[in-house]
Amino acid sequence: MEIKELPAREQNPTPASLAPRARAEVIFHRLAARYPDAKSGLHFRNPYELFVAAILSAQCTDERVNTVTPSLFSHYPTVQDLAAADPNELAAQIKPLGLYKTKTRNLLASARLVAERHGGKIPRDRESLLALPGVGRKVANVVLSNAFGLPALAVDRHVFRVAHRLGLAAAGTADGTEAELTALWPPDRWGQAHHLLIRHGREVCTARQPRCSQCPLADLCPAAYQRA
Repeated sequence: MEIKELPAREQNPTPASLAPRARAEVIFHRLAARYPDAKSGLHFRNPYELFVAAILSAQCTDERVNTVTPSLFSHYPTVQDLAAADPNELAAQIKPLGLYKTKTRNLLASARLVAERHGGKIPRDRESLLALPGVGRKVANVVLSNAFGLPALAVDRHVFRVAHRLGLAAAGTADGTEAELTALWPPDRWGQAHHLLIRHGREVCTARQPRCSQCPLADLCPAAYQRA
């Protein structure tokens, strides 16, 4: 995606000088310049692998998921293989990730429904994805955006935290935050905005000790002003 250069008057704006969408545009531009290689932290080769990895990532880091999925996908390379998996064997494969009993049930139930209703192919519409066990809006949006390139903005803990600190969102829920963020950027930027906010949340705007002195958005961030 091409990132256009901002007009000179918007290079160093103050928070009060910009309307919400213009401010969001500056934030997007700066983060894109800071993290030009921002992308999903989950390793996958196809929609099926991303679907499984996204379910496994609940309350778990992408890095930990990536340590388990190579072996998992060698044992269950297709939806049909996963649907036919022995529950105890599958549980043993994913046990290091935590919540393995619930994730085992959800993966098996979802795989069976995908095999039965969708011919073994991960559906590419939100309604069908949300009908699968273990799939909420975050997982559905991750799959839609990263597997199929469709407009979607998943809100995880990093996106939620950074968006609220920056004053891009005020809703108390992930769904409300998603609605606020998608109103600020055009649909073709939603997926990239998700990756940029996550990357910034992991590297700079961390949960406990945000590195405001290293932040390219400090002059635009209400939370940074409060810490000054």
